[in-house]
Amino acid sequence: MAEQSSSGSRIRGSRGKRRKQPSTGRRAMTVAAWTTAGLVLIGGSGLGYVYFKLNGNITGVDINSQLGTDRPDDVDNGSMDILVLGSDSRAGANAEYGPDEGGARSDTAMIVHVYEGHKTASVVSVPRDTLVQRPDCTDSDGKTVSGSRRAMFNTAYESGGPACAVKTVEKMSGIRMDHYIEVDFTGFKKLIDKLGGVKITTAKPINDSKSHLNLAPGTHTLDGEQSLGLVRTRKSIGDGSDLGRIQLQQAFMKAFIDQVKSVGVLTNPKKLLDIADTATKAITPDSELDSVSELMSFARGLGGLDAQDVQMITMPVEYDPVDPNRVIPIKSAGQQVWTALQQDKPIPASAVKDSAGDKGDAGTVVRAR
Repeated sequence: MAEQSSSGSRIRGSRGKRRKQPSTGRRAMTVAAWTTAGLVLIGGSGLGYVYFKLNGNITGVDINSQLGTDRPDDVDNGSMDILVLGSDSRAGANAEYGPDEGGARSDTAMIVHVYEGHKTASVVSVPRDTLVQRPDCTDSDGKTVSGSRRAMFNTAYESGGPACAVKTVEKMSGIRMDHYIEVDFTGFKKLIDKLGGVKITTAKPINDSKSHLNLAPGTHTLDGEQSLGLVRTRKSIGDGSDLGRIQLQQAFMKAFIDQVKSVGVLTNPKKLLDIADTATKAITPDSELDSVSELMSFARGLGGLDAQDVQMITMPVEYDPVDPNRVIPIKSAGQQVWTALQQDKPIPASAVKDSAGDKGDAGTVVRAR
């Protein structure tokens, strides 16, 4: 049985792991997935029927049993690492965003590192078109999924599900993921609406036929549909690649965190319950976060984070010389990133200096408020 800490649970094996430091005071679709968890569970501390209702919304995925023991060491340094995925499944309510092609891919992937003390965090976005060495995986049915060289990162989720995505990240980074949280299109959209929208300011017009978003320069309060359009916008911003879209996502996530902090749900019980109900339906966590009590403990250690406390970068990449529509990791720069996180240190600016992921100007198009 997986060991659990009194201050919060995490994906782990039989060895002891990082002790969460208590903190007063949130995150999930990146920083959105943990905000979601934070909001969710403030509402779970009330009446028993509310707890039961929210608990019934949560479906976890047992990643530990699929990952086995071939994983990076559990480093006990007080930090925490979370893989947050936004799924692009077209099944069910997500069908309006395109045809169901028989599987889902990780449309958005972020590695969230929360530093010791849980007062600051770094987020590393992984471009979905990054060519990586995908390891052999075991899917949810216990079947072996063969690995592949030069596989797009987002095919790990498509081929072997959440556990394969986690294993791919762990092999690539050498960092053990403590938790996994997945957010889908429809859940994300509904959560934004329950929050009352997210306020952003655009420096340039955004008119993207693919994401159906049309914004003039200025300040806007985006509803759920518009927010989803923004984080999916690519063609009309920057160089039109996924790298520009990632910069937009990062800018939006900072605005999202600010919105969560300013909502004031504690003074409005109905709004609190509505948000908690929507948030618990929006996420699929690992099996050690699949109850209200576990999510509450998890959220307490993250509630003190504000947007300015979160550093966001894109994993250092360069365009693939064989296929310019794909990117490949810059090994030396990437190692700087992973080493810094392993040692619970800030990511050095030199790590992203030559990266294609942080050279564009898409991130300057959108800012909070």
